Amino acid sequence: MTAPIRTRFAPSPTGFMHVGGVRTALFAWLLARQSQDGVFILRIEDTDKQREVEGSIDQIANSLKWLGITWDEGIEVQGPHAPYLQSERLDIYKKWAQKLIDSGRAYADPYTPEQLEGFRQEAKAAKRPFLYRHHRPENPPVWDGTQPLRFKSDPKAYTWTDAVMGELAADAEAVDDFILMKSDGFPTYNFCHIVDDAEMSITHVLRSQEFVASVPKFLNLYEALELTVPTLATLPFVMAIDGKKKLGKRDGAKDILEYAKEGYLPEAMMNFLATLGWNDGTEQEVFTASELVEKFSLERVQKSPARFDEKRLLWLNGQHIRALNIDDLYERVKDFWPVSAKNVSDEKKKEVLSLAQDRLKTLADLPVLTDY
Repeated sequence: MTAPIRTRFAPSPTGFMHVGGVRTALFAWLLARQSQDGVFILRIEDTDKQREVEGSIDQIANSLKWLGITWDEGIEVQGPHAPYLQSERLDIYKKWAQKLIDSGRAYADPYTPEQLEGFRQEAKAAKRPFLYRHHRPENPPVWDGTQPLRFKSDPKAYTWTDAVMGELAADAEAVDDFILMKSDGFPTYNFCHIVDDAEMSITHVLRSQEFVASVPKFLNLYEALELTVPTLATLPFVMAIDGKKKLGKRDGAKDILEYAKEGYLPEAMMNFLATLGWNDGTEQEVFTASELVEKFSLERVQKSPARFDEKRLLWLNGQHIRALNIDDLYERVKDFWPVSAKNVSDEKKKEVLSLAQDRLKTLADLPVLTDY
């Protein structure tokens, strides 16, 4: 019998949740829900305290809840691998760091920022890439936590299979001595996500395309820690509508909860996100959550970037509004009625709503369509 799928979503609390991040969470959730005893974990990677934005953790949780993405372990619900906040797991990272020190695969970095910058300038002048391992100290000091701790890499070429991208490869130049633990006592992403995934028995790691270049370093660390590499799945970028650049705030990437305020249904948003770079091989465009769970597969996630088309989201929202029964729709529009409906009976409002339902694209259209 195959082991149950265990996936995770591990965002940093550095701002609001937008389309790209939420799509990663959705794909990981769909994958876990397909397995009989599948588990989806919400872990927060809050090791970069300088960039943390107050209120972000609540915003992340509320965004997933609005969409209907529930988690089995993680913040709020806890579970057997608690804590799920990385800043509360520092002793765990120190234990794993010590393993690497004891096996001769980690060392204290004795250089000042100025010395490191000097090495970079030397490489630039020689027109070669800067690799820290070329400056590895011969007799590093004993690591006491006040200096960064670096991974002693074993450079080699790698070929690996990505569940979305297929066969990928990189030469030894992609592998370098990276920082495991910073001088402030916090681990780096490159280190702690691998430790946490191992501790939490994660079977599938889904993440954005920007991490592809780092995978050889991760593979080198997996080997040093004698860990089995989980299934890796790289999700292509979500691009602006013109397809020329990654979707950003200027191109309409906004807080996912803004769509709730604007009268979008969570079912429509889930449908839209799922079909941003995935299809089931048919002409079907409108999916329920249960259909997505049944039909989703990593094999049908496209390798090329997806375009963020808000007009398509609007069309899908209209389709999902029309699929609701009148009682359900009535519950959802309670905050969108015009002022003129204040003293109107529920029965009369439902009559008016049934006339407007076919023309609603968002719930926020209700006042314009019903005020008269």
